Amino acid sequence: MSAPTAPRPATEPSAAPAAPPEAPATASATAPARRPALDWRLRFAALSLIWGFSFLLIKVGTDAYAPFQVTLGRLLSGTAVLAVVMVVKRERLPRSARTWGHLAVAAFFLNALPFSLFAYAELSIPSTLAGICNATSPLWGMALSLVALSEDRPTRRRVAGLGLGFLGVLTVLGAWQGFSGLDFSGTAMALLASLSYPVGWIYVRRTLAGSGASTLALTGSQLFLGTVQLAFVTPLFTTVPGGFPVLPTLAVVALGALGTGLAVLLQYGLVNEVGPTTAQMVTYFIPVIATAAGVAVLGERLSWNTPVGALIVLAGAALTQGRRRT
Repeated sequence: MSAPTAPRPATEPSAAPAAPPEAPATASATAPARRPALDWRLRFAALSLIWGFSFLLIKVGTDAYAPFQVTLGRLLSGTAVLAVVMVVKRERLPRSARTWGHLAVAAFFLNALPFSLFAYAELSIPSTLAGICNATSPLWGMALSLVALSEDRPTRRRVAGLGLGFLGVLTVLGAWQGFSGLDFSGTAMALLASLSYPVGWIYVRRTLAGSGASTLALTGSQLFLGTVQLAFVTPLFTTVPGGFPVLPTLAVVALGALGTGLAVLLQYGLVNEVGPTTAQMVTYFIPVIATAAGVAVLGERLSWNTPVGALIVLAGAALTQGRRRT
């Protein structure tokens, strides 16, 4: 449920990057104290696989649990992973009530809302389509940044990328055949989830830049607040599960522990080591992996326009991430 690139520090003057199904807020990036033992290329590949398979895990989770329950389990697992890391590193939580208020809004737009929308979307659309919809986040981000971020100015290349990207969306959806066989509600929820990420990124850049807290502390706090939000909402719209089937339960736990908790740590490590430009290239592998996983593991059908449209979307997204005029 996640659409993604490596998130840039909130202090960096650039348009919102593409997100994963789980891109959290960032406020600063600090250089690692020592070089990681595992080569960055291997960590890059691991991050691509984790986020690419997240859509498959959502689909498996919703076989036994309601979408809100999948999201709550995901946030609980992801928060637990970051909480352990924060304790080990002795990270301090933000102290400002204002910061916590902004983090609550960020948690809604970057975690609670998109995670829930993707889970609901996959009740009626294949995981392959959800993964491709996720790849539209940089397109939404570029469009929104032109309106909301005064330092961003459009270039011909970026405008062309925006147009090309949405042409790819129409190709995926089969616009020339009247969107035949398309589930509109599920597709709309997946696209809204992808739109939610850049809305959250822009909010974070306007409110949390220079807050003084570490990236890990902010992200862990944000996931905790997202968990609290789902803990209030889930009982209102769901009933207690009659059982806890092994495979769906493991899928939800893996979705949170790997796709949200571990993925965040891998992502920030890549940003620190190779920079956001290289790290965000993970965005272009996610829909490919999500499509391959859906077809190979879940047996989802794939028509020619889906991969072709996905390639067009990624080409447009790449163009929108070109150099900005400020």
